[in-house]
Amino acid sequence: MAIISKEEVLKIARISAIEIREDEVEKLTKQLEDVLAYAARVAEIAADLQEPSTKNINVFREDVARDADTQAILERAPEREDDFFVVPSIIEDK
Repeated sequence: MAIISKEEVLKIARISAIEIREDEVEKLTKQLEDVLAYAARVAEIAADLQEPSTKNINVFREDVARDADTQAILERAPEREDDFFVVPSIIEDK
């Protein structure tokens, strides 16, 4: 369990621009210790989980780069300039 000192509570309050009275320090110290103990327990439990990461995985098909006829695609564009699509500007000049 993490031990929080009175000085640390006062420093956190000062950095956070929170005014606390002297009689509140002990209660806040206990609350911060409880929060840190809970976070440590969650981290301990989460470390035991062996779930594979599914972030950025396409489960429906393999990602394969394919050659495309860019000229045929560009011919369908409402407006183009050389080998690029022309789109409305979304950034204003200042």
